[in-house]
Amino acid sequence: MLRIEGRSLGMCDRLSRRSFLQIGGLALGGMSMPQILRAEQAAGVNAAGKGIIMIFLPGGPPHQDMWDLKMEAPKEVRGEFTPIQTKLTGVEICEMFPRIASAADKFTFIRTVVGATGSHYAHQCLTGWDHRNQPPGGWPAMGSVLSKMYGSKDPAVPAYVGLSPKMGHMPWADNGKPGFLGLAHAPFTPHGEGKDDMILNGMSLDRLGDRKTVLASLDRFRRQVDASGTMEGLDSFNQQAFGILTSSQLADALDFEKEDVSLRERYGRGFDVLRDDGGPRLLTNFLIARRLISAGVRCVSLSFSRWDWHGGNFQQGREDMPLLDQAVSALVEDLENRGMLDDTQVIVWGEFGRTPKINESAGRDHWPQVSCALMAGGGLRHGQVIGRTNHLGEHPIDRPVHFQEVFATLYKGLGIDIDGVTHLDLAGRPQFLLDHNSYRPLPEMV
Repeated sequence: MLRIEGRSLGMCDRLSRRSFLQIGGLALGGMSMPQILRAEQAAGVNAAGKGIIMIFLPGGPPHQDMWDLKMEAPKEVRGEFTPIQTKLTGVEICEMFPRIASAADKFTFIRTVVGATGSHYAHQCLTGWDHRNQPPGGWPAMGSVLSKMYGSKDPAVPAYVGLSPKMGHMPWADNGKPGFLGLAHAPFTPHGEGKDDMILNGMSLDRLGDRKTVLASLDRFRRQVDASGTMEGLDSFNQQAFGILTSSQLADALDFEKEDVSLRERYGRGFDVLRDDGGPRLLTNFLIARRLISAGVRCVSLSFSRWDWHGGNFQQGREDMPLLDQAVSALVEDLENRGMLDDTQVIVWGEFGRTPKINESAGRDHWPQVSCALMAGGGLRHGQVIGRTNHLGEHPIDRPVHFQEVFATLYKGLGIDIDGVTHLDLAGRPQFLLDHNSYRPLPEMV
């Protein structure tokens, strides 16, 4: 532990004590910051610059009410929404997504995702793998793979950040697990507004962000210890951990209020309360995700609302779909305006689809036979629809796309060779990132 003491201060809790920073109080996956940094160095770091934002829709969004409307189907299947024309000739999507429709040339609509199990969990959308029959240690999330292979771009920011908060149904709150890659590659998870994990022995993120007081005093401390040679005697990883905790980079990235008001309004704010047992409808998380990628984070995972609509499917769709339309379109537009879209992949999906037939509660039930995905960015080919389902939206009749094919595409866009890269599981056996002999990157996109 690195303990940094200072003069006696009256703290905001009205207790007088000697101020200090203690490196190791901020931990990911049960490891102290220096341990994490040691493991990251051992993993090796390169200059790969691409990133990914993974947006999970907990509960399973209704594919036939979003990107694959079936207007020729019977009333009990087609539902209440009507299609609108997109920027792509002959391609229509739900009327609840006018902004995405107007920017459809930036997106790929996958209408035939297959391979879901029908269980409520985020694991498959974060790893590409079924949660059953995992190797010793478990399959790692994509963000953990990026952390392992590429490390942090900057010592002041983590490689992997998860923004999904705790939920009533915790498998939906999964930000991704490191699996057999080890706890050093777990996501940093600043729950809620991005502050809960940024607490260091009574020193909150707000105080770390106060330039005139905390950072100024830390700068003075740094100058003093550097002059005395004290820092030279510290473990180099303690020095890096000290850098993360005293740098303003991560705190700044999490503080979306620093953005121009007009951009914040473009994203919107949404609602910070959990939707039943699902996630919040917090549009600012999309802006925070972009700010984190700008700051050097390689992967950001987040969840949005709750899509398990066994009842009131269309009422809930009218509430959530326009919010998702606003946030996703703002994110892609923002990335493009900053010249970041070709280097940042965006994927939006849930764990499975919904039943073609509407039930007695005006809802749709679980339907793992087919689901959907929305992709953008990463220098991939967009402005297209992949796959076609039958007239009831029951199953693919053209170009089924497995979860692992999507992940193979994402990995290729991130510069990772799924045929050549292996990592040892906890039993010492080499494991490929995917079932690369069965599933390949989508040729339509790469």
